[in-house]
Amino acid sequence: MDFSIQHTNGKARAGTLKTSHGDILTPIFMPVGTLGAVKGVTFDALSNNIQAQIILGNTYHLYLRPGAEILKQAGGLHGFNGWNKPILTDSGGYQVYSLSKIRKITDEGVIFQSHIDGSRHQFTPENVIDMQRAIGADIMMAFDECTPYPSERDYALKSMQLTHRWLERCYNHFHQTQPLYGHEQGLFPIVQGSVYPDLRAQSAEYVSQFESPGYAIGGLSVGEPTEVMYEITKQVCEILPHNKPRYLMGVGTPANIIRGIGHGIDMFDCVMPTRNGRNAMIFTRNGIMNLRNKKWEDDFSPLDASSPLALDKTTSKSYLRHLFAAGEMLGPIIGSIHNLAFYLRLVAEARQAIADGNYYSWAEKAEAQTMQRL
Repeated sequence: MDFSIQHTNGKARAGTLKTSHGDILTPIFMPVGTLGAVKGVTFDALSNNIQAQIILGNTYHLYLRPGAEILKQAGGLHGFNGWNKPILTDSGGYQVYSLSKIRKITDEGVIFQSHIDGSRHQFTPENVIDMQRAIGADIMMAFDECTPYPSERDYALKSMQLTHRWLERCYNHFHQTQPLYGHEQGLFPIVQGSVYPDLRAQSAEYVSQFESPGYAIGGLSVGEPTEVMYEITKQVCEILPHNKPRYLMGVGTPANIIRGIGHGIDMFDCVMPTRNGRNAMIFTRNGIMNLRNKKWEDDFSPLDASSPLALDKTTSKSYLRHLFAAGEMLGPIIGSIHNLAFYLRLVAEARQAIADGNYYSWAEKAEAQTMQRL
């Protein structure tokens, strides 16, 4: 796994991350496929219409269903779902964080109840690595505790220290085990520390000691003010190794992505484009449309005339509004495909602006346009 930077413009970078399942051009947005599938979107659409270069799977959910044994029999998630491009897996730390009422955190790991049937399970740094080996993800995430917001500084410190101890165990177990399917896997450590600049600096410096193909920033976009997220992102990017990709986990809106790239982030993921797309919120280069609003009822213009996507040119705003009003499943499918394609075009535009040397002027205009309410 190799990362090279082709262009820089200020802090923004345009690079290439080489993996066994293909090259990823950065900055990149990664569609979320929690259960091994991006909800409501076929892999053909992901590859050909949306032009996704990498998708996510989730360790917690894939551990519960279909489970490690089925995945091993299938040859990993690539063999199971037929996606032949890169895959990244979250360690399950965020899902454990979200199960606060049915889990217990100890130094050994996390004991939790399944949200499906209430059965009890334990995640440790070691078995989370084993599960990600079974999944066969190109990029694996270290097991961490996603510190909730708000948190007292003392809790954030202890949480960060726990994440660091878990990272050491993940790292050691990763290097004591081998990939199961003949392709290389890489492990990304995760920076924590909540909204405390001194803790974030300490965490970024600590994880940078672990030789890894990339590094992630976790524990943001969990309720903190947006400007705080930007400041923490900027601070951490200045500490993490320059020659490795930086992944801002779970972020975010088009504006968040544009700002993040400007601070030096290379990789993003978020459920927003698909979740919002399933609920009639459509992102475009000129702003955001809520297609449940009556104003679109007799608007027969294309969904997005500026889009190269055939679906956007042949689907009218009126028709898509009708699909949502009628509860027709095609509505959420079109909304999801459109939004994901928009996000992938946005990061491609950003990459071109970096190469052209005008990223920050492009970004100022793009941020203002994309976040308008239409």
